[in-house]
Amino acid sequence: MFGAGKSAYSLIEYLLINAEENNWQLTIADMFPEAIIKKFPNHKSLETITFSLENEVLKNELIEKADIVISMLPAILHMQIATSCLRFSKNLITPSYVSKEMQEIDEDVKAKGLIFLNEIGLDPGIDHMSAMKIIHEIKESGNKITAFESFTGGLIAPESDNNPWHYKFTWNPRNVILAGAGGSVKFLHNGKHKYIPYHKLFERTEEMDIEGYGKFEGIANRDSLKYIDIYGLHDVQTMYRGTLRRPPYSKAWSILIQIGATDDSYTMEDTETMTYRDFMNSFLKYREGDSVELKLAYYVHVDVDCEAMNLLKWAGLFEKKVIGLKKATPAQVLQHLFEQKWEMQEGDKDMIVMRHLFKYGNDKNLVSSMVVLGDDNNNTAMAKTVGLPIAIATKLILNNLVTERGVIMPMTPDIYLPILEELENYGINFLETYS
Repeated sequence: MFGAGKSAYSLIEYLLINAEENNWQLTIADMFPEAIIKKFPNHKSLETITFSLENEVLKNELIEKADIVISMLPAILHMQIATSCLRFSKNLITPSYVSKEMQEIDEDVKAKGLIFLNEIGLDPGIDHMSAMKIIHEIKESGNKITAFESFTGGLIAPESDNNPWHYKFTWNPRNVILAGAGGSVKFLHNGKHKYIPYHKLFERTEEMDIEGYGKFEGIANRDSLKYIDIYGLHDVQTMYRGTLRRPPYSKAWSILIQIGATDDSYTMEDTETMTYRDFMNSFLKYREGDSVELKLAYYVHVDVDCEAMNLLKWAGLFEKKVIGLKKATPAQVLQHLFEQKWEMQEGDKDMIVMRHLFKYGNDKNLVSSMVVLGDDNNNTAMAKTVGLPIAIATKLILNNLVTERGVIMPMTPDIYLPILEELENYGINFLETYS
């Protein structure tokens, strides 16, 4: 296993709990293995190795010795592991989306009879598996699916929700800051193709209720259209996938996008000595006598004391506090600030929310929803929902229970049925309501 970040705890715990029964030996290669040793001390089935991807020789030695390889590295680094897995004929698992480069080696992976299983975490992962189970059931009943919407959110549990954004970092902060950046959103609605440019993304939200947990807002993901083929929904008139937040998060985040504060394409001058108030002012027109708050409100057409502006004030974006970062991009400045404001505290619990909507047959509706709460700072809901599907999939592959070969996703019953069934033992299950 390469990498052992925030989402790896439940994965490691599962593999070690099942190690003796299955005769497994787990080797974890990470830049900072001390944290793993602290969480899992003196475990006879665990070996940890200090590792950097720059060490090509060690990487190849570790892969050559393994029966299966799990990459928990950032998505852009998976191909460095995949090429060695292909070279040494080793199966591979990643939780990340199938990249263009990964897809291009599909035939080579098939030719060697290997499994490179991707998209087997939470989103992507549990979203695919839970959706495909219902899609197959509806099709087997002779009905056509006309609409599919799917939303997932990594959020803070209600008992730990103590800030006006109703949000804390439960996964990669950089991905949160850059959510939606880099291209237009594409989806299908009532048979019409729809597009949302990045600067309008957080203004075009969909409100929904999750029973027992209140209101959420859905923000569209980048490309929903590709899932028409992936899910085999060729009769669908609506295909929409998105991310969940609590209101009024999106109104405030939209302001930051509009002024350019989430841009990651250039570095700013003097961010080491600049204050956050200077940072906000740097994006605004000079207006003699007007405060930064007033200029911002005028620029984005909101009231200076509106809810969204109050969220920015709470975050400290109008304070004369020095940023202290050298040559930072706007997005890095925001990340630096929000890592302080949205940090999970000792005793905090996170929450995963997933919601699917299916329309099928003659105006039938099925809503399938999942809510998972974290246990503590280690066994978080994010760690459970990302790590446990990977761990169970590892067991399936090692026991030769996965039939498909090549670069694959968990879309077939031999993968999703046993994983979903076992996940129920960990409180990861779906409530289905029909109307």
